[in-house]
Amino acid sequence: MEDIVEYSSNVTMLIEGHTFESFVGDKSTYYSVMKNVEIVGEAAYMLSKAFKKAHPATPWKIVQGMRHVLVHDYANIDDKELYNTAVNSIPELHQQVERYLDETDWNAWTALPDDFEDTADETALKFARQMKADGIPTENITKYTGLTADEIERL
Repeated sequence: MEDIVEYSSNVTMLIEGHTFESFVGDKSTYYSVMKNVEIVGEAAYMLSKAFKKAHPATPWKIVQGMRHVLVHDYANIDDKELYNTAVNSIPELHQQVERYLDETDWNAWTALPDDFEDTADETALKFARQMKADGIPTENITKYTGLTADEIERL
């Protein structure tokens, strides 16, 4: 969540004073904003499913989806969509996440419930178990399944 705050702040600073036309015309700013928005999406992806479910006011799937577009469908990026995201959506996300950081009882969130497997996606759990058995590093398993490192270690 701290990464979301940091990189969303970067986006706001980078886009400041830019019109759509100046944003698209300034390749350094354009690609810097694009990379920072991508990182925001990756940081959102790394949050636990339980945390995202407990904070439904934030459109986590949209945030993560934007990251997927920037990484995998970069040739089809809609410049207006990226600009609007940077100008309108990122500041709102920044405020929400700062609020979550302030309001969240982190001791409660760091205590992993015994029944986490009941709330996780069965396909992700099956995939994670197989990857763990195959000796895949935990960080790679988290990347592909969305499970946390603690959840994977308990499998």
